[in-house]
Amino acid sequence: MLFERRFTSIAISAVLALAAGVCLSAHAAKPTPPSETVSASIILNVTNPQALSDYAQAVLTPGDPSYHRFLTVGQFRTRYAPSTQQIRKLVKYLESFGITLDKIYADNLDITVSGTAAQFNAAFAVQLQDFAKNGKSFHRPDRKFSLPGDISSLVLGVAGLDSQPDRMHPMLARAKPSTLTRAAGSTFGGYPAMVWPTNTTATGVPGEYTVGDVANFYQVNPLYQAGFSGRGQTIGIMTFANFNVADAQAYWSDIGLKVAPNRITKNLVDGGTPVQPGVGDDETSLDVEQSGGLAPQAKIQVYVAPNTNQGGVDVYYAAVSDDVADTLSISWGEAEELYFAAVNGGVDYTDIMQETHQALMEAAVQGQSVFAAAGDSGAFDVYRDVPGVNAQLSVDYPASDPYITAAGGTTMSGLQQYGLPNGSTLDINIAQEQVWGWDYLTPLCTALGLTPANCGIQFGGGGGGVSSFWALPYYQQSVSGITQTQPNQTLVCETAFACYVLSVNGTPPQNVLTLPANFAGRNMPDLSLNADPQTGYVLVDCTDFPEPANPGCAATFFGGTSFVAPQLNGITALIDQSTGSRVGFLNPTIYAFQSVFGYGENEPFNDITAGDNWFYDGTPGYDNGSGIGTINAANLSRAYVFLNSTAYQH
Repeated sequence: MLFERRFTSIAISAVLALAAGVCLSAHAAKPTPPSETVSASIILNVTNPQALSDYAQAVLTPGDPSYHRFLTVGQFRTRYAPSTQQIRKLVKYLESFGITLDKIYADNLDITVSGTAAQFNAAFAVQLQDFAKNGKSFHRPDRKFSLPGDISSLVLGVAGLDSQPDRMHPMLARAKPSTLTRAAGSTFGGYPAMVWPTNTTATGVPGEYTVGDVANFYQVNPLYQAGFSGRGQTIGIMTFANFNVADAQAYWSDIGLKVAPNRITKNLVDGGTPVQPGVGDDETSLDVEQSGGLAPQAKIQVYVAPNTNQGGVDVYYAAVSDDVADTLSISWGEAEELYFAAVNGGVDYTDIMQETHQALMEAAVQGQSVFAAAGDSGAFDVYRDVPGVNAQLSVDYPASDPYITAAGGTTMSGLQQYGLPNGSTLDINIAQEQVWGWDYLTPLCTALGLTPANCGIQFGGGGGGVSSFWALPYYQQSVSGITQTQPNQTLVCETAFACYVLSVNGTPPQNVLTLPANFAGRNMPDLSLNADPQTGYVLVDCTDFPEPANPGCAATFFGGTSFVAPQLNGITALIDQSTGSRVGFLNPTIYAFQSVFGYGENEPFNDITAGDNWFYDGTPGYDNGSGIGTINAANLSRAYVFLNSTAYQH
């Protein structure tokens, strides 16, 4: 298969068991043992959400008195967080049930606590129940929690009462050249016209591209030539899998890149996770390799949390309340509708989205730039998350949040030549960089006698579309090309396994939920870079790709928008250095730049007008295939320098 999907052995076992007629249920529950230890994070409401929203807009509006007056964590806490007295009252209430305070984050918005199931049942007026799903046990409450009135108004949500694991997956895809062999000596790929010398760490070989190739593609080299290498900047990576620092160091060394010494710091959130194969360590390795490779002199903070509801919230508050990282990225996510009650047996998980949204608003007013991978299943994000569902238009979260920059994907230009079993070759020419959608490989599948589904290309592509949850943000309201949700988008579980995953009873097919039509939602992606594994990258990961089978622990033909988010992260660190300060949340500014400057050789963006992500075409201007388009890093930096100049401000 071209598109390698990653399933745990447990998930595969569940599929086999269903095929054999074994009944699996996510609904069988029993009370959690009263003495079982429970950990949770209580997320507190900001004191004035509208004022915070207003300031987040003002701080990024040129000419506003608050423009670029980013807040420290202390200033944020004073303006928008509950007081120490209010928190003390909440803690005293919890302690009266025997629940222990473990940590209060610096922003006063996240409080981690622990106790027994019986203590949590009493304090939150719930009954925790044990469930088993995909072979893993977890607990969740039988109803929404309840607190006394004078305390309830403080609390936005409680992450951890539901401990369901493996919430998100990495946005990582890989082509399998062993199955579809390129013809020997083929020319494949090619650089756009270069004004500056090409980067010496580049390979020029598709499937083995490095950060040097990214620098060549997107005009990062002029920033290096001007002396900007990330010195004085700190990059942050948020992830749900641990990794070996030595892998990133080996990657940079192997390509001949000189980096800052002792640059990587691990922060284990909620205890972190161990380094183990097959659970995303390759994702974390590439995040660090790509972001740190594009900003080689920047420091790197890696925030590693368990892949649970609690870890998924705490990783944001850890990175944001630390306020050490100037730029942040996350390359994990899942389809937005998988948070809706209809696909979770009636349990509404959208409060998790609201909790992380609040952290992202804090990042915005503190000047932290945040990026998220937009997804690798084209316009049909849920298709990858739940094998056995229909093709329903959907987008990925957290990339759909209005306070994050969604990183989409393209396919780099060039001739792709494939050797066929009969000895002939098939040429596929990508005339210009285009929206990543593997439907362009359909002729190859046809030549092999395969359909797109069993060939493995079905819906492989850069994530993009319209959120059904988040309303259209102010910075997209006057942008040409913005669309609304499409009609007739009903999620259907078509197999027993899909219905099982979505907590739906009955014989398939079953309608699960219908998304709203013509909803004016947040559009994504915002920006894109090359993400197609066929024009993809090399990574180093000795856990998943050990020697001697993989010399240097190197693996090739990796891609996915999980590369784009850290690449934009590292490039933005260079822009921060070039401007002399944080540029902050990119979206309001880049949409303004698109309106003012447009596209061209001397402008900040390259328009992507070809290709598609299986539904949305690359068209002039903004589109849901590539967003604004790709970047010219040097020109984008110059635009920011101009914007922030004294002459422009006054």
